[in-house]
Amino acid sequence: MWIIATIVVYLIARKIALRVNHPLCNPLLLSLMVLMPAVFYTGNTYQTYFAENKPIHLMLGPAVIALAYPLYEQLQLIRRHWRIILIACASASIASMIIGTAFALLVGANEQIAASVLPKSISTPFALSTAEQIGGIPAVSAALVVVAGLFGALIGYPLLNVLNIKSPLARGLSIGAVSHAIGTAKAAESNYQEGAISSLALVICGIFTALLAPLVFQLMMIALDFITK
Repeated sequence: MWIIATIVVYLIARKIALRVNHPLCNPLLLSLMVLMPAVFYTGNTYQTYFAENKPIHLMLGPAVIALAYPLYEQLQLIRRHWRIILIACASASIASMIIGTAFALLVGANEQIAASVLPKSISTPFALSTAEQIGGIPAVSAALVVVAGLFGALIGYPLLNVLNIKSPLARGLSIGAVSHAIGTAKAAESNYQEGAISSLALVICGIFTALLAPLVFQLMMIALDFITK
């Protein structure tokens, strides 16, 4: 039942998004606005919904792998700007971890919740393993990944337009670094090259975050102990 409902709602939401060219008309956001109340009011749980949608979830891996083809087409651009790409992704990963975790701690979150917030800006597979590695709650991280992705997809392009950033490389890196797969889907709809670069950024940022998260989190906890003493 729920897998059919999900597909139908998403297809309708996508048609609406294509007709109404507005950031708030994001297919995922519109789908969530319909499906979440439906699951709640029918007395079902998220676990039930997820179990019935497992075939869709299993397609996430092949979908990510499929992004390799547009990347292959951008090999010349990547070779020409590989230093910029690595520096941008490393900087974005570290900044995202520090800012998100610091904000969580400032508003009174405990260490476990702060660890769950840290990997919010990378794709779900990376975020779940990273959260578990540093003592966070994977379910909380998964929810925050969706929020971060939606936020980036909604305001990313309007913000880049306001800042008059026109380079496909800069736009793709910006979207992929902070709003992972959800932002990448939006980038691919807007510009093929930006979508390819965004997919590269989401993978590199995921790797950087997974590798650096334990060190960054430990240093932030040390800094917190020093400040509070």
